[in-house]
Amino acid sequence: MSKNKTPQKLTFYLLTLGCPKNIVDSEGISEMLLQASYHSVTEPAHADVLIVNTCGFLKAAREESIAALNELADNKRKNQLLIAAGCLPQRFGTELIQHVKKLDGLIGTRSWPDIVPFIYKLRSEKQPAPLYHLPETADTLPETLALNRQQVNFGRASAYLKISDGCSAPCAFCTIPSFKGANLSRPREHILDEAQRLASANVQEIIIIAQDTTAYGRDRGELDGLPSLLEALVTDSSIENQPSRKAPGAKAENFIKWWRLMYSYPGHVSPRLIEVMATYPQIVPYLDMPLQHGHPDTLKRMGRPHNMDKLLRWIESYRATLPGAVLRTTFIVGYPGETETEFQGLLDFMKAVQFDRVGAFAFSAEQGTAAFDLPNQLDEETKLERWERLMTFQQPISLEHNQQMVGKQLEVLIDGVGDGVSVARSYRDAPEIDGYVVIEKELPQGQMIPVLITGATVYDLIARPI
Repeated sequence: MSKNKTPQKLTFYLLTLGCPKNIVDSEGISEMLLQASYHSVTEPAHADVLIVNTCGFLKAAREESIAALNELADNKRKNQLLIAAGCLPQRFGTELIQHVKKLDGLIGTRSWPDIVPFIYKLRSEKQPAPLYHLPETADTLPETLALNRQQVNFGRASAYLKISDGCSAPCAFCTIPSFKGANLSRPREHILDEAQRLASANVQEIIIIAQDTTAYGRDRGELDGLPSLLEALVTDSSIENQPSRKAPGAKAENFIKWWRLMYSYPGHVSPRLIEVMATYPQIVPYLDMPLQHGHPDTLKRMGRPHNMDKLLRWIESYRATLPGAVLRTTFIVGYPGETETEFQGLLDFMKAVQFDRVGAFAFSAEQGTAAFDLPNQLDEETKLERWERLMTFQQPISLEHNQQMVGKQLEVLIDGVGDGVSVARSYRDAPEIDGYVVIEKELPQGQMIPVLITGATVYDLIARPI
């Protein structure tokens, strides 16, 4: 039997943990297994192969991944295979075996395209100990990132599009470069092809992701590659304009209505990015820019961009050029050496900028990072207290932004329906991390409709259809 041939009766269960980048990898894993005649099942008990695509970024995420693996191991049948995939095995390698019972295989972040022959090897060789597929270096991107994800995304209104992997930013607190490698940009033609396939599958929204989207092309000498990539994606994504690339059964009017940009590094954003976003209305005026802090001294210790005047000028230009522009950010509180003055400086920065969306994390000391053994580590109680103060501080700002939407009309994408209501998102809301627009009527899921905003809470809007 060929290593890539699999009996049709084989089934797999795939659990995805962590960030949207993992979701994209899991879609690739699913697509490869489906193409190899596996069947996807929703219950672990019905699967021949159990796969957990893990997260290894922070302690809490690692614990969640290990707990999920052990839960599957506890109920594992004799002939079932249990595979740990992704970040956790890539970061910790065989050390993971000490924490998870009955593991059959480990496969790394850039090795998942070999999932079919890897499973075949596990099934055929009957190894008494787990098999490993963990590259020592992460210096290449698998060509199979250009997979036809049409089958996976069929019927879904939104999809993630990963444009690069790894990260070259020098953040002192981050483990990602140690197991993901340096930033590697996908070939532009692969990205354009995947966008076309997603458009063919009736996807309404594409969310551009990477560890650092604004680093796209920098590994190839392009210092401002993201704007030109966005321009190419928007102008190339209309199937009506590309009849030779039209997928069977696709409607002529199929095109991506919303392009959303996530994970933008503040040191790489540019005036050209604002210009492109302003030129093409399909690119929603929404930007996710994880700043991590608002005090220059803390940012210096973090190894992050800390020219606050330059950043504030860029934000001012972004909002002046794009009416209704939304700015989302993420902060870390309790970083080593963060004084009460520095934390207050962060709150002052938040007040000055008036971010539309804010997420926050308490600092987690990760072994192997420069921040792990920095002096003046803060205790957990102080970290939690500052996290609570920050989130409470942001609430009236978020409420005011939402109240300003009352009486306005917005186009929304229906994400879910049930119990007489629809849950939707506007251009102001990224999936899973931002708020919702709640409509007191059941509407067709996956469609975009105009609504009138009639009410506002701290995180969500209330609306009725127009």
